[in-house]
Amino acid sequence: MLGYLVVGMLIGPHALGFIDTSTGAEHLAEFGVVFLMFTLGLEFNLARLMAMRKVVFGLGFTQVLATALLVCAVTLIGGGDWKTGMALGGALAMSSTAMVSKLLAERNELNAPHGLNAVGVLLFQDLAVVPMLIMTPALSRPPGEMFYALGLAVLKIGVVLFLLLYLGQKLMRPWFNLVARQHSSELFMINLLFITLGIAWLTDLAGLSMALGAFLAGMLIAETQYRYQVEDDIRPFRDLLLGLFFVTVGMALDFHTLLRQWWLVLVVLALMGPGKMMLIAGLARLFGSAPGPSLRTGFTLGQGGEFAFVLLALSASNGLISVELQQATIAGIVLSMLATPFVIQHSDKLVLRLASSEWMNMAANLHLIAVRSMGAQGHVVLCGYGRSGQSLARLLSQESIPFFALDLDPEVVREAGAAGDSVVYGDAAKREVLLAAGLMRARALVVTYADTHSALQILELAKQLRPDLPVIVRTYDESDIDKLKAAGAAEVVAEILEGSLMLASHTLMLLGTPLNRVLKRIREVREARYQMFRGFFRSVNDDLEGAERSQPRLHSVHLIKGASAIGRKLAELDLDAMHVEVKNLRRTNLPASVPEPEMELQEGDVLVLLGEPENLSAAEMLLLGGGRR
Repeated sequence: MLGYLVVGMLIGPHALGFIDTSTGAEHLAEFGVVFLMFTLGLEFNLARLMAMRKVVFGLGFTQVLATALLVCAVTLIGGGDWKTGMALGGALAMSSTAMVSKLLAERNELNAPHGLNAVGVLLFQDLAVVPMLIMTPALSRPPGEMFYALGLAVLKIGVVLFLLLYLGQKLMRPWFNLVARQHSSELFMINLLFITLGIAWLTDLAGLSMALGAFLAGMLIAETQYRYQVEDDIRPFRDLLLGLFFVTVGMALDFHTLLRQWWLVLVVLALMGPGKMMLIAGLARLFGSAPGPSLRTGFTLGQGGEFAFVLLALSASNGLISVELQQATIAGIVLSMLATPFVIQHSDKLVLRLASSEWMNMAANLHLIAVRSMGAQGHVVLCGYGRSGQSLARLLSQESIPFFALDLDPEVVREAGAAGDSVVYGDAAKREVLLAAGLMRARALVVTYADTHSALQILELAKQLRPDLPVIVRTYDESDIDKLKAAGAAEVVAEILEGSLMLASHTLMLLGTPLNRVLKRIREVREARYQMFRGFFRSVNDDLEGAERSQPRLHSVHLIKGASAIGRKLAELDLDAMHVEVKNLRRTNLPASVPEPEMELQEGDVLVLLGEPENLSAAEMLLLGGGRR
C-alpha cells in the first residue's frame, strides 16, 4: 500500500505530472473499494451483524459524533465558522475502510476484539457518509430545508436496507443454486459481478454509498454455500482495483501545500493522529473494551479515510471551506494514511508501554499456555490449527504422538478446545509463546499455514532457541522453498507439488498401472524433491516390527562443548565407511545445507545423519565421545 501511495504522489499532477488529473482514474478506483467492502461483507452474515449492533450503532455513532464535535470546537477556537467546523469534522471522522480492512486481514486480526471494534466503527462510518453527503450542501440552506433533507436520507436508508436484507435473503440462495447447476464458470462470474455491482449501483442510486451496497451484497452471499468460491473469484478484481485506488489517493497530495501551509497540515495531522487515536481509544474503553483492545482500536482507526476526499470536495464546491484549507486537509489525511501501516505494525509494543494491564493479560495467556503444555514431553508443536493443522493432529493422535497447537483464531480455539483438542490461543511468531508451548521439550515444530513471512519469523526463533529441532514448513508453491531452507527449515512441503503427485498416482492407477509401480514412481519423485524423505526421525516408543527396526532413519547430533569432532573435518571422520550419510548441517547464522567434506566442524553445529540404528549409534559416539578414529 505504501508503494501504491508513493507511486501516486510521484506521477500525480502535483509532482512529476505524468498524469494531469486523477478524476478518470478515481471513478475506476472506486470499484476497488466496492470489491473490498464486498469481501468484507462475506465475513459478516446477518446474525453476526445483529450481534455487533452495540459496536456498530453504539461505538460507531459515538465516534463519528464526538470527532465531528471535537473538530468543530477546534475550528471555532481558531476563529472559523461552525458550519466550516461541521464540514471538516464530518470528513475527519472517517477512517480508511480500504486500508484498515486490508491490514487487519493480513495480520489475521479481523476476529480479534480490536478488529471487531474497528470493523463495526467502519461500517457505521460508511452509513454516516449518506446523511453527510446530504447535510454538507444543506448547511448553506435555511434550517427547515436542512432537516427535511436529513429526514429524507433516513427514510431512504430504511427502505433500501429493508428491501435488500429481507427480499435479497430470500432470492440469493435459489438464484445461485440455479446458476451453479449450469456448470459454467463464466456464467457464475458474470452473475457474481452483476449482483455485486448491481446492488452497489442501486444503493448509489438511492443516495447511499456504493461501498455500503457492496457490503450488503457480500453479507447476502455469505448466507449461501458459495461463499468461499465467490471469495476466490473476486480477489483478482479487488486487489488490482484497490491498488489503483491507493495510487489515486497518492495523486491527491500537493507538495506545494505542504511547504506553503505546513503549520495547518500539522494541525490536521495532529487531529487525525494522536487526537483521533486517543478519542477512539477512550470511547472504546467507555463501551466496555479492555485497555489493550481499546488502544489497539484507536491506533487502527487514527487515520483519514477515502470518503473524506469526497466530503471535502463537496464542502469546497458549496463554499463551506476554502480551496487552501481543502488542500491542507487532504495533505494531512494522506500523511496519516502513510503512517498507518507503521503504527499498526508497532501497535503491540505501543500498547505494552501504555497499558499496564496488557502485561498482566499477556502473562496470564502465557501462563495458560504453559500450564496446558506442562505435561507434554517429546511432543510436536503445531503452528496454526486450520484444516491442515487439524488433519496432521488427527494423524499424530492415531500414532499416539502428543501434539500442542497454537492458533490466532479465537473461534477455532474455542470450538476445538471444547472438543478436547490440545490447542490454545497464541501467536507462534513470538518467543515467549513458543517457550510456553514447550519448545525446549518438543520433538518437532510444524508451520501448518502457508505464510512465508510468519514462517521466517518462527524459523529464526527456533534457530535461536533449539538449533537441533527439525522444523517442517508448509508453503503454497516452490517459489519460497530456497528462502525457507536457507532460514533453517528441515523440510518445506509445497501444496502444488503434493497435489500434483496425488493427481498423478490416481491417474496412473485408473489407467491400470500396478500399485507397486505407482508407489515407486511417487517415491522417486519425492526422494528427488525432498532431501530428507529417505529417512524419518524415530522415537524409542515407535512401534516397529521385523525388518522395519533396521530401516534407515534420521538422527540429529548436536556438537556440544567438548565433543571430539569439534575442529575436525568431515572427511577425517570417514562417516561413509560406517554407512552413515550426512544429510544436513545447521550452524548458527548460516543457512542449513549439505556440508562439504573439507568443512571443519564447530561447537554448536547440528548434524542430521541418515543410517541404520546401530550405525547411527556408532557415528554419534565418534562425533561426541571419540569412539573409532
